[in-house]
Amino acid sequence: MTQNQNSMITDLKPGERVDDLQRNGYHIIQDPKRFCFGMDAVLLSGFAQAGKGSRVLDLGTGTGIIPILMAAKTQAAELFGLEIQAESADMARRSVFLNHLENRITIAEGDIKEAGEKFDAASFDVITCNPPYMISQHGLQNPDNPKAIARHEVLCTLEDVVRAAAKLLKPGGKLYLVHRPFRLAEIIVTLHTYHLEPKRMKLVYPFIDHEPTMVLIEAVRGAKPRMTVDKPLIIYESQGKYTQEIYDIYGY
Repeated sequence: MTQNQNSMITDLKPGERVDDLQRNGYHIIQDPKRFCFGMDAVLLSGFAQAGKGSRVLDLGTGTGIIPILMAAKTQAAELFGLEIQAESADMARRSVFLNHLENRITIAEGDIKEAGEKFDAASFDVITCNPPYMISQHGLQNPDNPKAIARHEVLCTLEDVVRAAAKLLKPGGKLYLVHRPFRLAEIIVTLHTYHLEPKRMKLVYPFIDHEPTMVLIEAVRGAKPRMTVDKPLIIYESQGKYTQEIYDIYGY
């Protein structure tokens, strides 16, 4: 690809900006009016594991943050991102080219509910997903708003994600999720239903004396029951100051 072609792909559109990811010199194109990645995506990329040469899929990739971070921290051979919103998928593709990762990362536009038609069954070693947390219409005002689609189960549900992962993972393949603790019972039941066995869990707390606000889960296709609960992850040591573990995840 020529420099001129690369420039055409990565030219910013109105409202977009380029953010430094502080990893491997990588950057990402985002539009604050649509949706910008948060701490949950970073923590999921830090929790997920992908071996050398593995094939990884991120369901609902948004602007491609998780495949890009996974490219920085793992030796996965191929990383794919599936995104239903055309504008977000376009930003993700341009970020991939901006970081010269087009030989490792492929962004596909499509619906998670139809992922089994877009990709071959049992073809991935690892699947990651940072799905919408809120159930359907709970507190929803504008279902067409990109931020609402990212936060609420407007276009896909937890079960849609788990069903797709169960179909696309190889036997022994791993699904990594970040979600909210208030839905933990539902998450575990849904994983069991689709023969994805929860094997590892980590609760994330904003401060050591607060309730957890996130849960990270690793589930394995076809595994036997037995789950390990990792030590909790604390985000802030004090107001505005991250703990060392957070700095380690960010790669500082």
